[in-house]
Amino acid sequence: MAIPSFVDRVTVHVTAGRGGNGCASVHREKFKPLGGPDGGNGGDGGSVILRVDPDVTTLVDYHRSSHRTATNGAQGKGDHQAGSNGGDVVLGVPDGTVIGTADGVVLADLVGPGAEFVAAQGGKGGLGNAALASSARKAPGFALLGEDGEERTLVLELKVVADIGLVGFPSAGKSSLVASISRARPKIADYPFTTLIPNLGVVVAGDVTFTVADVPGLIEGASEGRGLGYDFLRHVERCAALVHVIDCATYEPGRDPLSDLDTIEAELQAHGGLEDRPRLVALNKIDVPDARDIAEMVQAELEQRGLRVFPISTASHEGLEALKFAMAEIVVRRRAEEEKPDTTRIVIRPQVQGGPEFKVKKLPEDGGWLVQGEKPERWVRQTDFANAEATGYLADRLNRLGVEKELLELGAMEGDAVVIGDGPNAIVFDFAPEVQAGAEILARRGEDHRLEEPRPAVQRRRAKDTEYHAHRASGDRSEYGQGWVEDEVDLSPAEAKRAAEKAAKLARKEARELEARDIDQDA
Repeated sequence: MAIPSFVDRVTVHVTAGRGGNGCASVHREKFKPLGGPDGGNGGDGGSVILRVDPDVTTLVDYHRSSHRTATNGAQGKGDHQAGSNGGDVVLGVPDGTVIGTADGVVLADLVGPGAEFVAAQGGKGGLGNAALASSARKAPGFALLGEDGEERTLVLELKVVADIGLVGFPSAGKSSLVASISRARPKIADYPFTTLIPNLGVVVAGDVTFTVADVPGLIEGASEGRGLGYDFLRHVERCAALVHVIDCATYEPGRDPLSDLDTIEAELQAHGGLEDRPRLVALNKIDVPDARDIAEMVQAELEQRGLRVFPISTASHEGLEALKFAMAEIVVRRRAEEEKPDTTRIVIRPQVQGGPEFKVKKLPEDGGWLVQGEKPERWVRQTDFANAEATGYLADRLNRLGVEKELLELGAMEGDAVVIGDGPNAIVFDFAPEVQAGAEILARRGEDHRLEEPRPAVQRRRAKDTEYHAHRASGDRSEYGQGWVEDEVDLSPAEAKRAAEKAAKLARKEARELEARDIDQDA
């Protein structure tokens, strides 16, 4: 199957990068067994961004490849090394691209070079234990996990940005008109539906430059899906004015300029949103004798409807200058209205977020409780449940947020099932109010006694000191310093050497004193 060269509607699946996990690390240095937490934060995941690129004129690239994914953030490392951020993926789209969801909700309308929209936000990286440390929790033994990036399915629609839109029946001469007043060279042939894609042409009228787009032929029922016009009616939505190109030389039965105009207007009205556009009428092919007579007969009636009428011929170029300057007049007036300076000072203030940060409701099935809210659900995704201290930290956060208090006020009993979040990431807990868990196994909530309690080596030295004083009190001083082995004390080599010398010196002194007492007794 051949891939078209012009695509104006595609479905794109975008996935942002996941944030890197934080690192749980303790600074290690010789003779410093607990040098403090030094785990770095994880990097943020890359985002997927849609940006208007003037060099891009079609969405065909996304028709060929509809899945786009950003890179993940790197994990944090020890020694306060943060993980690198994932790279953003910037997707170029044509000017006039409308971004929406599959159910028709419009998210963004990108007009103008450089306009961009973050289609999928990268996940935040998890905090390392260095960032989680505080005066109350001095040495966290855990880190937070990175968050998943957003994953979305978007529908991109291209609405050509043109100043003037040409509408009319097939073979009315729209493409010929574009070719006659601009340098565009669309395909022109003597059969209907020659034009399969909108053609853009740049027109110069005096000192005014504007763009003209022809829409593939409309027929009766186009707004209901007949012919090609239904797929391309969106391209005239941005036009400042519409020009009806009417074929005055058609030989099809039942057709005349007035009925053609009424039919096209009915389709435009059925499409909607174009009622306020100025209209011009171009009675084409007056180089044909019968067509000129028909144009002269209907011109007065069209003018009575309030329309400006221009008999033209794309073959002989008759009447084209007047039509070009009439188009330019409308474009100048439209641009003046749009570019009118606004002297009102705009002050942007942060919007106050109303409502509670979470809500709790009772589940009718098993009598459990459901906790919903952005913060609790995000905290659950960040928690490593294989780490008991991390689970306790989550309990601390939920308690500070007021989840436990809210559950108690609603009548939750100990042992009730508590579900946080919906979908596959939901976590079920057994409600246990005021129970020390996780991070509290080591201490009370928010405390860590590993930096307050004596280290095992200190406790062993104190035991040896107590033993020494007990020997001195009993008069037996011969065992001081005897039997000490290297793994019983936590001393540096210099300290161990000094302790050994001191013990040897004391032993010699006690030997001399004992020898002196023996001599005195013999005397």
